[in-house]
Amino acid sequence: MSTLRFHALKEVFNHKPVRIEENVRRSEIFGANVFDESTMRQYLTNEAFESVMSAISKGSKIDRIVADHISTGMKEWAISKGATHYTHWFQPLTGATAEKHDAFFETIGNGLAIEKFDGGQLVQQEPDASSFPNGGIRNTFEARGYTAWDPTSPAFVYGTTLCIPTVFVSYTGEALDYKTPLLRALQAVDNAAVAVCKYFDKNVKKVNASLGWEQEYFLIDSGLAMSRPDITLTGRTLLGHSPAKGQQLDDHYFGTIPNRAMAYMRDLETECMLLGIPVKTRHNEVAPNQFELAPIYEEANLAVDHNSLLMDVMDKVAERHNFKVLFHEKPFAGVNGSGKHNNWSLSTDTGINLLSPGKTPMSNLQFLTFFINTIKAVYKHEELLRAAIASASNDHRLGANEAPPAIISVFIGAQLTHTLNELENVTNGKLSPQEKTDLKLNVVGKIPDVLLDNTDRNRTSPFAFTGNKFEFRAVGSTANCANSMTVLNTIVAKQLVDFKEEVDGLISKKDMKKDDAIFNVLREYIKKSKPILFEGNGYAEAWEKEAKKRGLSNNKTTPEALKAKVSKKAIRLFEEMNVMNKIETQARYEIEVEEYVLRIQIEGRVLGDIARNHVVPTAVRYQNILIDNVKGLKEIYGASFKKLAKEQLNLIEQISRHIEGINSNVTKMTEERKKANAIDNLEKKASAYCNVVKPLFEDIRYHCDKLELLVDDELWPLTKYRELLFTK
Repeated sequence: MSTLRFHALKEVFNHKPVRIEENVRRSEIFGANVFDESTMRQYLTNEAFESVMSAISKGSKIDRIVADHISTGMKEWAISKGATHYTHWFQPLTGATAEKHDAFFETIGNGLAIEKFDGGQLVQQEPDASSFPNGGIRNTFEARGYTAWDPTSPAFVYGTTLCIPTVFVSYTGEALDYKTPLLRALQAVDNAAVAVCKYFDKNVKKVNASLGWEQEYFLIDSGLAMSRPDITLTGRTLLGHSPAKGQQLDDHYFGTIPNRAMAYMRDLETECMLLGIPVKTRHNEVAPNQFELAPIYEEANLAVDHNSLLMDVMDKVAERHNFKVLFHEKPFAGVNGSGKHNNWSLSTDTGINLLSPGKTPMSNLQFLTFFINTIKAVYKHEELLRAAIASASNDHRLGANEAPPAIISVFIGAQLTHTLNELENVTNGKLSPQEKTDLKLNVVGKIPDVLLDNTDRNRTSPFAFTGNKFEFRAVGSTANCANSMTVLNTIVAKQLVDFKEEVDGLISKKDMKKDDAIFNVLREYIKKSKPILFEGNGYAEAWEKEAKKRGLSNNKTTPEALKAKVSKKAIRLFEEMNVMNKIETQARYEIEVEEYVLRIQIEGRVLGDIARNHVVPTAVRYQNILIDNVKGLKEIYGASFKKLAKEQLNLIEQISRHIEGINSNVTKMTEERKKANAIDNLEKKASAYCNVVKPLFEDIRYHCDKLELLVDDELWPLTKYRELLFTK
């Protein structure tokens, strides 16, 4: 194996930056491979075009005859782009995207053939669903699942395939994907937010949730990555001693982008432009060989699709550049992990960002209404938000190296905290004219100035207000954004429904004016939600004690966190907001718990294999070299050899102790894994893997990493951290 390591290192020096030609402006190629509005105008009849636009803006159904016209135009456009096949592109609960390609080609007899793609093939397909996760919704022998076209996310051509974004549901109608609940949640928040907006502007007819994600990732030379079985099979390093130099000098963050990485980024960005993914920002992240890209924000459903597509494209482009992209939240111990910050806001069809203050007290009261309701929603459902970002891989990241802690809290900055404190002192009941004037002019009216000065950012807060949006920073880099966005939009929708009910109640029962009623309800929300507001960094043990006093959850592991998804409170919430029924909610819980078990199980098997079949034999080989050296010294120097061979003998003993530590712990881990596998109850099995099997990983790693420091570098089989992180 050491031969493979050094061969891979040698090959790295032959990997030069790929030459990237960019002869056109990005604005000219943006969306060139997307069946967008301008393309539809060119390829569709007026009736077909209006039907699609109505489906996008109003959710209206598309007639089957019209669908035939749409499919014909879409086919002609796709073929003009070089497409030979089409696929329904969907996001099953595997965490990856799925596609089955069918050719436009069809025979018509007499040795003749045509390109065919009709409305039925566009609108609905029946892929074999037997091998996708379903959480008990359907039996394996019931192979049918349905994919149905989502016209709100435009079709696109990638390679030679027309990709049609779709939802994926079971034969009985339950969602088997991430997109379906997200679309329902976006509808719920639209309805609830529009109703509240009517207090301030009667012209608002639609509210869209927007999302701007930030994708962090590591770029590792593909040869070096392939020399590590743990990276290949689990996406992270299960062992490896930290290098002498890591990220402590902060010299990588925002530094000059290495040439090979820059060539990769330019190539990737061109692909993104063609696919309509509006990537804008690129930079070095904190850890060595860690980078980030971010787009301009978009409507949440489209943004989720674009992020899922981007991750596929990143992998494919990386192959051309001899890179391996690592999306794992914590691929390397001792340096920063990777997140996917979700920047979320709400905006109206009249062009107003509801989380951005305006120029008048009324617009600022609208801002405060949505701002405070969001905080209240997070406080009320913080456990569910934690569950939305739970995974085996994100467990490694949360609470480590500048990552957010597992305790969900909201950061709003000192100035806005002061503003809320002032609002908390609003008179109970009807406000006097003087108080209302002072409030609007001196508190609400000055919010834009407050935000202008609000520079005290907190990079480790799980959920932070950043000027005109909330940033959900705890989302992991491998995650499908739909998971967190479904929960966030659902809890905000529910909170807005409750808010309107309370305000309307005060107006009708207490004969209050609208502004008085709104201020009264917001005042109570500020008081009740105070425990969720936190300005610190979340790492200190003191914060954990304080969070416990405040009644905030601290679910550090995925098995703990996921239980919130199937609480009576969560099931009732999803059902009330028509986002998921009880069956769908429980199915997702089972799928995620099972995935956790399988991922820890795989890591345990891989670690055991590497430790016993790579590390131990190498250590024994080096130990034998030392033994031969000691024997030689004894032959030459006789009885006095011990003085000369003191360090060699010490090394031999150390190696033996570490070999024993590896073998005993691998044996123990294997036995505990067998016991866990025999448990029928999925929750108990996950708990056993989490609390009994997984802790043994660190014991095994400790001994392996110590041996890495003792064994001759020329013999060590696994590519080391210094090579993985600092080879450009």
